[in-house]
Amino acid sequence: MQAPLAGGPSTPELTAAVSGAGAFGFVAAGYKTPDAVRDELRALRSMTPEPFGVNVFVPGSAPDPAAYEAYLEGLRAEAEAHGVQLGEPRFEDDAWDAKLALLEADRVAAVSFTFGCPASEVVGRLRAAGSEVWVTVTDVAEAQEAADAGADALVVQGVEAGGHRGSFVDGDGAGDYGLLALLQLVRARVDLPLVASGGIATGGAVAAVLCAGARAAQIGTAFLRTREAGTAPAHRDAVASRAPTRLTRAFTGRQARGIVNRFLREHSAEAPTAYPNVHHATAPLRAAGRKAGDADVLNLWAGQTHELAPDVPAAELVATLAAGAAESLDAARLALSRRADA
Repeated sequence: MQAPLAGGPSTPELTAAVSGAGAFGFVAAGYKTPDAVRDELRALRSMTPEPFGVNVFVPGSAPDPAAYEAYLEGLRAEAEAHGVQLGEPRFEDDAWDAKLALLEADRVAAVSFTFGCPASEVVGRLRAAGSEVWVTVTDVAEAQEAADAGADALVVQGVEAGGHRGSFVDGDGAGDYGLLALLQLVRARVDLPLVASGGIATGGAVAAVLCAGARAAQIGTAFLRTREAGTAPAHRDAVASRAPTRLTRAFTGRQARGIVNRFLREHSAEAPTAYPNVHHATAPLRAAGRKAGDADVLNLWAGQTHELAPDVPAAELVATLAAGAAESLDAARLALSRRADA
């Protein structure tokens, strides 16, 4: 499965290529207006008859302005140096109700949720409309809450994953599990299909999570350099590098894993928990960096295995991953049979 990749890399062309190649693509509804999501669904259906999903952000609570005012004040000089002003640090729910209404009226195969668990009433509405409901979880308590709400499947996100953590609450230490450890823990406690996510970039890694109990692997960073992705050029170049990654709140006010650059190094220590207010405030600065090709002020979201992401068409990556997974599973069976014979 192709992860939603909100914020630019997600395109109808990428989703269509992935689904058309026999995998399962996602549309990222985050940061888009309902009309923009509707247009993408229409465009995608003109490209492929295959099923796909849509990912939606669950709104949180408005942070206290006192939590982020000093941080933003410290960023004003940097914004001015790039010829822009910081944006309004506003709180909003990403058009939650309108997007739910759209997805009820315009059914897709699966609706996945990130940043929280939708209420059981929301889950019921979408299931009644004919969609499966998947919830992203980063620890066992979140998995149990999603199961109790009626989710059809869980996207189990390890700390290796690029981009925002899907944790229900953005507190220190929330969801701080590696993927294989978390898969085992969730599988022992919750009887739902599991989709593994985080640091999966090769067929061997796909095989590993299937062996650990996942029904499927959700892959994001490995698609960032594919031809159909809308990834900015400076971001593509950074993904191809061997630079390390770190978790940071510096860009958006919510924990996310990105490739280490100057902005991340200089501002992570004082960055507050204040999403989406900080996200909106830094948006003009990040946009200026994207336009100028300045990777030092971009949010270079990427997982820990980003250097393995290939520059190929998305369908070719899907085929390579599937073949590699099959080969790895065959090798594992052979190794076990040899052990048994010995």
